[in-house]
Amino acid sequence: MKKKTRKLAVVAGAAAAAFGLAAAPASAAPSTVWTVTPSGSYTATNSGNIVLTATIPMTCTTSGASGTMASTTGNPATVATIAAINFGTATSPCTSVLGNVTTVAVTPWTVVAQDYDAATGVTKGYVGNVKANVTAGACKFTVTGKASGTYTNSTGVLAVNSVSGDLAVSADPAPVNCGSVVTTATKPTFKGNYVIKASNGTIPKIVGSNP
Repeated sequence: MKKKTRKLAVVAGAAAAAFGLAAAPASAAPSTVWTVTPSGSYTATNSGNIVLTATIPMTCTTSGASGTMASTTGNPATVATIAAINFGTATSPCTSVLGNVTTVAVTPWTVVAQDYDAATGVTKGYVGNVKANVTAGACKFTVTGKASGTYTNSTGVLAVNSVSGDLAVSADPAPVNCGSVVTTATKPTFKGNYVIKASNGTIPKIVGSNP
């Protein structure tokens, strides 16, 4: 009788252990640690044309931005904020077939890191929290969403290369005086390269690692 009881206890214990293993939640993958050096303020200057396309291309030969960068943990994770960004100037405005283009960014925007390739020093991610009021000739509309991109440590280039569906034309406010050229069904794209410099003049490095 004692032997039977012992056997039952062993079987019950094994079953309980097996159930415990099955029921225990899988441990979460460790968050990516993003190290930004140097952290702090930065400036960004366009290298080549910046092009916003909403059915028609709107080209800027001059664009710049500024903000702050900082180390952080997470995936995705915000490694920088864009406090200010301008497209064109009074003497060098952005242009389109509809006329000169004025783009007023509603900031802050964010720079979000998602994946890091140690072999190339390239971080993939996107510029997030994008909102900008655009006027092209008489046509006025608002763009919102994000823009996919990469950052390369060796060159300090933030390459913005959004794909269709990243950005949208807002319905509130809706486009004005745009006819069928720009509607809420339009899927804008935002493309261009920015060279990033830290406040001390060096190229910032972004490195992602898993603990």
